[in-house]
Amino acid sequence: MRVLNQAVLRSFERLEIIASSIRRWSPLLIIFFLLLPSITPAWAQTAKTESLFKSEFIAPGIEHIQITRGYQSERESTGPWFINILRIDLSKARLEFVHALDEAVGLETVSSMATRHGALAAVNSGYFRTTGTYRGDSVGIDVLNGKLLSEPYNARAAVGLIESNGTQQALLGHVKFDGQIVVNRRARQAINGLNRPRGENELIVFTPEFHRTTLTNPDGAEFIVRRGVVIERRDAKGSSPVPTDGYVVSATGTAREWATANLAIRARVKIILNLNPVETDQADLWRQAKSIVGGGPQLIKNGRVEITNIAEKILPSFVSDGHPRTAIAKLKSGQLLLVTVDGRQPGESIGMSLTTLAYLLLEFDAHEAINLDGGGSTTMVIRNKTVNKPSDATGERPVSDAILVFARR
Repeated sequence: MRVLNQAVLRSFERLEIIASSIRRWSPLLIIFFLLLPSITPAWAQTAKTESLFKSEFIAPGIEHIQITRGYQSERESTGPWFINILRIDLSKARLEFVHALDEAVGLETVSSMATRHGALAAVNSGYFRTTGTYRGDSVGIDVLNGKLLSEPYNARAAVGLIESNGTQQALLGHVKFDGQIVVNRRARQAINGLNRPRGENELIVFTPEFHRTTLTNPDGAEFIVRRGVVIERRDAKGSSPVPTDGYVVSATGTAREWATANLAIRARVKIILNLNPVETDQADLWRQAKSIVGGGPQLIKNGRVEITNIAEKILPSFVSDGHPRTAIAKLKSGQLLLVTVDGRQPGESIGMSLTTLAYLLLEFDAHEAINLDGGGSTTMVIRNKTVNKPSDATGERPVSDAILVFARR
């Protein structure tokens, strides 16, 4: 009996030790569990909910994945979300960047661009001007087939394509612009931009890829250059014809004063346009990229969430608010993801914050990723059919440019 009593006594002693530990740690445990929803990514919080997942191969190297995840509640972090993903093997498929109407200005739907070029699939890509004479002009870098159509904006994130030995390589990073005009090998002036509206005291160059005319107003002076020689000066006359074998120099304010003083008839002119990667270790690769499209901000770098909206001068609310989204990601395997998330459709798909979008891309093993134009522009087309539901009440929105997907022969 004495042995039994001692055993019971030891049991009570152990229980008291456990109870004391619980009392000592309980405030910390309560705080931990209260904070848990706020420190867990929104995407992870809904991982326990049922998902509808469909996958099909639409061609060698091109897989279409469709996901419905989350549920409607008072909290935006629960969804729901309707997601479309193209997973692309660039050794078996290829991408092509195109602009609406095959010019640097103008609008066209993604489905129209895909149909015109015979693409198997497509998504919208870069930002653009939505109103005014220059509707469809890219806001951000745009390089097509080696031709610079639009300069980078605030050195925002961009994606470039390198074609080599029957395969493609995608580059994701940030690119800056530096331009100069040189007259008679002596006088120099900074070029502020290409194929876009002039700002105050700016010098803009309009190239043949822009449009047949500059579409400018009479507030500046313009100089028509053919084969490197000034052939005509137009002061306060407005829109000038853009020669197919040259360009137009258009200037206002102090830049206009410089141009008027230096760009005489028969003056010899050279323009220098440089794109400089912010990530200097990739400089050699960026020089090989014949097609580049801008977006922003960056979402993932080296396999970790790294959203660069502050450096790219993008408002924090653009990151935190839920919107329709389009993104491109590069996997560790070298494969690419083109992703759309529908939004502004309560009960169907509410859109994502960029942080939630980044965690979604990590779930698919993204190593690098950038955000593209979203909102009403977000569109994915497969075999001439729009597979997502664009948020505009009128349906698919005309946009400036698109990323097309083709099977390799």
